[in-house]
Amino acid sequence: MTERLGLLWSIAYGALGLMGKALMLAMLLAAPLRAETVTIAALGDSLTQGYGLVQEEGFVPQLQGWLAARGHAVTMINAGVSGDTTAGGLARIGWTLSPDVDALIVALGGNDLLRGLPPEASRANLEGILQAAKAAGVPVLLVGMEAPGNYGPEFKAAFDAIYPELAAQYGALHAASFLGPLTDAAVADPRAALASYMQADGIHPNAEGVGLIVTALGPLVEQLIVSLPQS
Repeated sequence: MTERLGLLWSIAYGALGLMGKALMLAMLLAAPLRAETVTIAALGDSLTQGYGLVQEEGFVPQLQGWLAARGHAVTMINAGVSGDTTAGGLARIGWTLSPDVDALIVALGGNDLLRGLPPEASRANLEGILQAAKAAGVPVLLVGMEAPGNYGPEFKAAFDAIYPELAAQYGALHAASFLGPLTDAAVADPRAALASYMQADGIHPNAEGVGLIVTALGPLVEQLIVSLPQS
């Protein structure tokens, strides 16, 4: 599995320079905390669902705790389904975007890669999800995946382009990779991330690994919250 995913779908984080990070931090510090509770749905697969972990150690509970510790009144909805593909996410998006959902995190595509599904199909499904969110007036954080090299350079180029291109097209926030923070934390020896931050299956992060992911994605989720209109 680790070989097929190309060592945790290696990422290209660091798109923000020091000035960009400073500007983002200033915006977040300047923005007043919302008085009302914000509801955020996390649409994904087993990585979102928290496979192999006790409930409080999963991505959604840890993210809610991280946001609460920073003063945000947030209710997180865990819309992760183990084994789900982008097609499954598209099939569920209608009822996931219930009237009380204010923002959406989309983290799908890993199972598409495992099954070698055509990149154009994954793109169409993710675009359908973003279209539904746009129609509902719900801002999105799109969390990407990076294809391994064993599918060939054309496949990799087509798949890797999906997330940044759709995020730009639909005005969504974009994170390069869900699992990328794990390899970032073990940059001197990326394979050490498997032993330190992954469960025994080599596919799913352990509780410590989830904590690193939450720390990396949390500021982008804060940007989602800041972008919402005050009622």
